[in-house]
Amino acid sequence: MSQATEQTPAEVMFAADEASRGLGIELVEHGEGTAVARMTVTPAMVNGHRIAHGGFLFLLADTAFACACNSHGPVTVAAGADIVFVAPAREGDVLVARAEERARFGRSGIYDVSVWRGDELIAEFRGRSRSARDDTARETPGTTTKESR
Repeated sequence: MSQATEQTPAEVMFAADEASRGLGIELVEHGEGTAVARMTVTPAMVNGHRIAHGGFLFLLADTAFACACNSHGPVTVAAGADIVFVAPAREGDVLVARAEERARFGRSGIYDVSVWRGDELIAEFRGRSRSARDDTARETPGTTTKESR
């Protein structure tokens, strides 16, 4: 008989992430302050230049960032993010986003995410996170209370 394992906060958050999972993004691995996500570029993700639309690369990086910053437990959201596109991705490419925590201070954090195609760097993303004071955001989606700001 196998023992059931409890899901981590990152796994719980990712399981409810319809946007990321709907695009085929997979949470490959995760740990305290880290996460790795994978996505294959589909024909629907290609722009008019026949390369992957930057919004999909941002989404992949943001997903890895979200899983890394939610690894600590409290509901955590993006306070801001920037991305630098280094090289184009194309239809059929398998992209891997590796997120690493750089700093946590108070309810805030800084995370760097590198997006790779094999050993070629595709994009660099920096995310800034903010943790809720409680789990109000998880319990009542779409609402904000003074306590959760």
